Amino acid sequence: MTEIESFIKNCELKLKNQFAAVEDTAYFNQVKVLKAFEEYKVALRHFNGSTGYGYDDSGRDILGMLYAKTFGAEAGIVSPHLLSGTHALTVALFGLLRPGDGLLCISGMPYDTIRGVIFGDGNGSLKDFGVNFEYCGLKNDKIDFDAVKAKLNNSVKVVYIQRSRGYELRDAFSCAEIGEACNFVRAIGFKGCIFVDNCYGEFVEKREPTEVGADIIVGSLIKNAGGGLAPTGGYICGKQRYIDLIGKRLTAPSIGLEVGSYEAGYRYFYQGLFMAPHTVAQALKCSLLIGMAMSELGYINYPEIGKTPYDITRAIEFDSAEKMINFIREVQYASPVDSFVTCEPWDMPGYDDKIIMAAGTFVSGASIELSADGPVKPPYIAYFQGGLTYEHGKYALERILNKLKV
Repeated sequence: MTEIESFIKNCELKLKNQFAAVEDTAYFNQVKVLKAFEEYKVALRHFNGSTGYGYDDSGRDILGMLYAKTFGAEAGIVSPHLLSGTHALTVALFGLLRPGDGLLCISGMPYDTIRGVIFGDGNGSLKDFGVNFEYCGLKNDKIDFDAVKAKLNNSVKVVYIQRSRGYELRDAFSCAEIGEACNFVRAIGFKGCIFVDNCYGEFVEKREPTEVGADIIVGSLIKNAGGGLAPTGGYICGKQRYIDLIGKRLTAPSIGLEVGSYEAGYRYFYQGLFMAPHTVAQALKCSLLIGMAMSELGYINYPEIGKTPYDITRAIEFDSAEKMINFIREVQYASPVDSFVTCEPWDMPGYDDKIIMAAGTFVSGASIELSADGPVKPPYIAYFQGGLTYEHGKYALERILNKLKV
């Protein structure tokens, strides 16, 4: 056994209890998904595609019901026509908000790509259509309830919570913390929609935000919820009255969710949901192993070792751009696809800084697959996520440790 193999084995032994907790959650969520499949009598015919308007597309409709049932919601939209997490968030926000309404984000400044949607100038943003936006900064990386109370007024129609960290150096919010925030805003009189960007958080815990007080949750199918099999798409789940409004924005106000065809068929979407609890567990174990190893080497990373992860991403801090870039490149070199590619920082659309991104994935850009990225600016943070198999994450770690000359 080499020195690196011995080092990794020692990290695995230290993670025994956390690995067991991850597997327990995966089993709980797998049963939840299976019971939803049983309740809606999923059959081979639901995998068939449709054409044209897509009237009576049972595959599309049952898929939405499955997601809603799994996430403890009243209704759901699951569609390949939702092109990304940002697009799904955009459709949902435009479906819910009207000119003069207020949007209040209580989890700090939202992630880069949604900022242009909310307050871009002259690009068709919510701001261009007369929607007012404010946000509450965090206090010690937690929701600042005093700030929320001060800014929550009668014009606010949507309270927005981003579950994951985005490009911030903090822990993701747990469902318990989201539930506490939901209870707080209700207690001070808020009667509008509580909206959660759920990206990277699905199936990490035994509950979803819609089970602790959120009215709408939104996510991407090429992250957790698609299980590594969904080739594209997004989901929106929540209260029926809000889903109806959002459906009219996805298609047309006079049509709603009566139409929407997809000739390629839905098998990968159904099978992806079935696989998602297991796949998320694999990604979490990859994150924990990378985190333990980097912590043992003295690198600051979030969540801290010993803490329960509340999403699949891990933030690792480096003291130079070179070390951060080398880390991300090793993830690319360890990939099954485009392993020969050397990643370079570039001006990626929707981001404020140059981004370097490793994603040698079967589904383009799928961050449930082993990937890493980050803005190349101080502090130099690599955001590591995904892993369809734990073994892949372990191999990538071996390469990273060799590069770091451990």
